[in-house]
Amino acid sequence: METSQPKKTWSLQDNKRTESQRKQFKATGKTQKNKNVTYLFSVIGVLLVVSFLLPMLYDQDVSVCITDTFCLNSQQDVILYPLYIFCTIVILILAIYGAYVMGKKIGDRFKV
Repeated sequence: METSQPKKTWSLQDNKRTESQRKQFKATGKTQKNKNVTYLFSVIGVLLVVSFLLPMLYDQDVSVCITDTFCLNSQQDVILYPLYIFCTIVILILAIYGAYVMGKKIGDRFKV
């Protein structure tokens, strides 16, 4: 025996919304702003703050020689030493990211 029941449509509100309520969810046509630049500047700002705080937290005097004639002291060079720390942290982050990208490419090539 065949029963001809109407096809059930699944709607959360059984199509009770008005036309104006349906139009509320239409796209406005505005493109969403890319926030990558904001995130990048935020990370750079946090790294700079951390670089300036690290020498203040360490009580001892630290000296780093970049060349034979150019040395930085953590107590005397208040601006250059934190910039040295900042550059070191950035180089480490870029090296880790570069190793990740190269490992991913090698893994894709060998299908591991």
